[in-house]
Amino acid sequence: MNELQKRILAEGRVLPGDIIKVDGFMNHLVDIGLMHAIARDIKNHFAGKTITKVMTVEASGIPVATITADELGVPMLFAKKAKSDNIEGGLIRSEIYSYTYRKKVSLIVSAEWLSPDDKVLIVDDFMANGEAMRGLVDIIDQVGAELVGIGVAIEKGFQGGGDRLRAHGIDVYSLAIIEKAMPGCIVFRSENRTPCT
Repeated sequence: MNELQKRILAEGRVLPGDIIKVDGFMNHLVDIGLMHAIARDIKNHFAGKTITKVMTVEASGIPVATITADELGVPMLFAKKAKSDNIEGGLIRSEIYSYTYRKKVSLIVSAEWLSPDDKVLIVDDFMANGEAMRGLVDIIDQVGAELVGIGVAIEKGFQGGGDRLRAHGIDVYSLAIIEKAMPGCIVFRSENRTPCT
């Protein structure tokens, strides 16, 4: 069991609606040492592959994506969820459904920062249904850049997003795949123990 899985079991909580609360170390208060460990693990998985950019979606994926980009020595680009005044020129846009906000959201990237020469590694803190990842893959495809793979800290395996992406031939690497989650009980895909009842 890796360090992230141990922290999820020790500090994570399952809330109604399949919400896994890890805001004490992952996506509100951020444990930088843990982010470095996650980033090194992702870097090691994709070792030997050329990566020119790490990409994520604002906002909670930014810490782990930034540290992964730093480990790889490449820039980090994040898709915005709303157009702001500081985005100029052509925009690359993908529409997704956000289960967190329960509405359609536009992911937006300036064409200035993504080119057909880029080899992109997507990195995020969470993946559930895979909508955010699908949107980023769509943006990468629109530009004609190459998707190297997807690195995720926590995947909700029971919601199927990662498995759908894997079925399309995408290298999806998740440090903690949660197969079952209910209050007081979290079971990882890699475990051989009796599931929650």
